This record gives sequence, structure tokens and C-alpha cells, in this order.
Amino acid sequence: MTRESKVRNFHQAKWDEPVIYELSSKGERGILFPEIEKEIEAIVGDGISKLPSNMIRAQPPNLPELSQMQVLKHYLRMSQQTLGADLNVDIGQGTCTMKYSPKINEQFATAPKFTELHPSQDESTVQGILEIIYKLDLFLREISGLDKFTFQPGGGSQAIFAMVSIIYAHHEANGEAEQRDEIISTMFSHPSDAAAPNVKGYRVINIYPNEDGLPDVEALTEAVSERTAGLLITNPEDTGIFNPRIKEFTRIVHEAGGVCGYDQANANGVLGITRAKEADFDLCFFNLHKTFSSPHGCGGPASGALGVSKEFMKYLPVPLVEYDGSKYHLNYDIPKSIGKVRSFYGVVPAILKAYSWIMSLGKDGLREVSEIAVLNNNYLLKKILEIRGASAPYAKGRHRIEQVRYSWDELYKETGVTTEDVTCRMADFGFHMWSSHHPFIVPQPFTLEPTESYSKTELDEYISGLKKVVEEAYENPEIVKGAPHRSVVHKIDHDPLDDPSKWAITWRSYLKKSKK
Repeated sequence: MTRESKVRNFHQAKWDEPVIYELSSKGERGILFPEIEKEIEAIVGDGISKLPSNMIRAQPPNLPELSQMQVLKHYLRMSQQTLGADLNVDIGQGTCTMKYSPKINEQFATAPKFTELHPSQDESTVQGILEIIYKLDLFLREISGLDKFTFQPGGGSQAIFAMVSIIYAHHEANGEAEQRDEIISTMFSHPSDAAAPNVKGYRVINIYPNEDGLPDVEALTEAVSERTAGLLITNPEDTGIFNPRIKEFTRIVHEAGGVCGYDQANANGVLGITRAKEADFDLCFFNLHKTFSSPHGCGGPASGALGVSKEFMKYLPVPLVEYDGSKYHLNYDIPKSIGKVRSFYGVVPAILKAYSWIMSLGKDGLREVSEIAVLNNNYLLKKILEIRGASAPYAKGRHRIEQVRYSWDELYKETGVTTEDVTCRMADFGFHMWSSHHPFIVPQPFTLEPTESYSKTELDEYISGLKKVVEEAYENPEIVKGAPHRSVVHKIDHDPLDDPSKWAITWRSYLKKSKK
């Protein structure tokens, strides 16, 4: 890294590493268990024969057979081929809120007093963690203005599905479930706001943005009807643009008899500034693994904290953690509950880390998190708009909240370099750059989100990386088009991704399909 360029001389380790099943050797073992002493076996048996027959496998599980050294080397090699929030400037993981998670919180979540708890223990033996769950509920009530939270959903999409299930249960109780078969969302809300109701059987109506990038209120007025079950919307949307007319949206849907759900998966720019209650939302959810300490983690561990107003508490998943003044307990007595949406009580490590993060920051600290995140984002916006070939469609000249969906369309038209090419070349400098959710409404998109964790120095380093790649694109575009050169990242063949018959999400399914 030179002081002039601020671009690091990065070269990532690259291993020709097979999947772990291909490393397996029959008979290889990582640990040998001692044989059971005859005296013990005489008392307790062999540990298997007393099990019910329906619980005994017909065949042993198909597990790879390796020594400890092989397992260690495999995963260390894999770890050297990844980037992440603790390794590089990861503001390019747009919409995912990659932030620094204080390591003391990680220690809390891995301490034996916590990890050795079991969800089937008697309530009297887990009062500590139940207290943390209950008090985090109280914190989020204050942050959102809503009246009760559950942490059972295992992520944002599952929380959205739970919201849709509550909307359905509400209309079913009113005898309108069959009539109200439409959910309204917006094109720049998270795609799960359309996908979850679709899975539930609803017809989804997407509202497109106007020339300012805001969802069109006139289009919403035309969309609502006696068939409207509800509204699921993100605000600010994935463009980083905050909709100042959001209360008008909820009013229009409420007047049509619908229920309003607020997708606050990423609330990093509005903590202590806006609340779901003041915008008249009935439901909302936060991703604890984004806004509240834990980085997104490319799929987990996740927790979708779902909150509701009083009218909808009766539909929440069971159990709820309650406090009777002397002890904490799990309440299963909710007759109109939508039932469980996940096993036990959700991903408790994410709950513990979110509780610790909020406790350490306090009310004023939470607001400061948002203020710094917004400051970082608008500094980045100004600097990127100074780079040739880059633009930020919609809301020209206006500030954004916590992220921006930019475009390389001008760069593409002038050099033939695509947003995917820039992404692959950025990996050569140890950076990541995300494009956007499909469909690409913004041409040649890229979405950046600097959280409060990043300093001005780190933001400048990332900007220098973008400038370096753009200079190459104009001077010698083949360098960028041929990337990556020093990274394990590779260009993706999108055809298999669009064909479910070619998907193989497990080793077993891969073996079945590879034999064809």
C-alpha cells in the first residue's frame, strides 16, 4: 500500500481444494473413542438397543472420514479464500450492513455458561437467558414504538413470512381471508417482501418508483381495493432514499382495510430518529444480525426480531417470554397464535449479542450509530460521484440514508466494462463490490453501504480501489474484463442459477445429478 494510491498490494491465497467429501478415505478417523467397559455396559446397555426402533438409522450417516490434521488443513485453506468484515474494508456488501462486532460480545456468545444451555431445560434453570430475551423485547419496543416482540424467526425473510402469516390470520378472524388476496410492495423494497407473500399464496402488486426514486403514491392509490390484505415496505428502500410520505402510504392501506408491515431489516440509519409507531405501522421487524452488532455473515447466524402492535399480539408465534414479577417463563397459552415459525426460540446467540450491543451503547449511542452511518454514506456518495463513469440514479443532488444503489452504466457504454467486471477486479485489491437484487432496474448497478464501523481512512482506501479500477477500464479495459488475476473470485455462469434442474444444494443431490 502506497501513501499516494492507498491501494493495497493484495494477493489472495488460492488452493486447489476439493470439497471435504472428496478428501475422505475409508477408515480414516479424527478421534477414537474408548470401548465401553464391560461393567458399564452391563448396567446401561450398548446405548442403542434400548432406543425405539423408529429412532435408529437403517444405515450410518454418510460422513467424510478424515484425520484431525486433514480437517484442520481443509478449513484453514478454505478460510484463506474468503474476505469479511474482520479482514478487509467490507462496505461493498451493500444492504447487508457489515459492521464490526465487538469481540467481547463474541466471548459472551461462546462462553460455556451460555453454550452449554439446552432449550429443553426447565425454565427455572435458564432464568438468565430468559431475562435477556425479555429485556431485549423491551428495548425493541422502545426503539420501534410497538408493543411486543418475538425473536423466533431465524432471519429477515422468515420474519416477513411470519408477518404475512399474521396478516392472513387477522383477515381470517374477520372472515375476509379469501376476499383479501393481494399484498402490495414496492420495487426497491427487499425482494423477500414480495417473495414471502407469494409463497403464502398472495398475489403481489409492486409499486414502481417515480422520477425521484420514491414509490409512487398515485400508483398505490390505484392498487388498493377490497382485495388488499396488506402492505410490506422497506423505508429507506434499497436505494437509500427515505420516503417522507410513508405515513400517507399506511393511511391509504388502512383506509382500504389492509395491514401495514415495516421491513426494517436494515435500520442502521434511523435508530433513535424514526419509529414504526409514528408512521402508523402495525408490524415491523429488525434483523438483529445486521443493525444490532452481528455482521450479516453470508447467511447466518441470523435473527429476525418481529414486533407487533397490541391488536396483533394474539397472533404471535409461541412461546413468548413473559415476566410475572418474580420469574420469567415461556407462554404457550396463545389460542390464536400462528404457531411456531422455527424450532425452540430462534437463534439465541444473535439475541445475546444484540442485547450486549444495545446495553453498551445506550439510547444516545444508538442515535450516534445512525448519525455516523449516514455521514459515512453521504461522504462516500460525494466521492463516488466524482469518479468518471459512476452515477447515482434518482433523487439527484439529495442526500441518502444508509446506502446507495449506484450505476456503472456510463462506464459500460464508454469502455464495455460491466459491473461484474469491476466486482472481479476489485477482488484483486482485497475488496468486495455487490451489484444489486434482480431485476436490475438500475442499469449496471452496484450497492455500497458504509456502516458506523468504518473510519474516513478506510472509506478513502475503498474509494481509491474504485478509482484504480476505473482508470484501468479507460486505459486498458482488458485488464478489468479478464479479472480476477490475484483472487479466488471467478466469473459466474448465470445459466445454471436460473435452472432449478441444475441446482445441487447438498453433496447427495450433487452425486445424484452428476450420475445422469
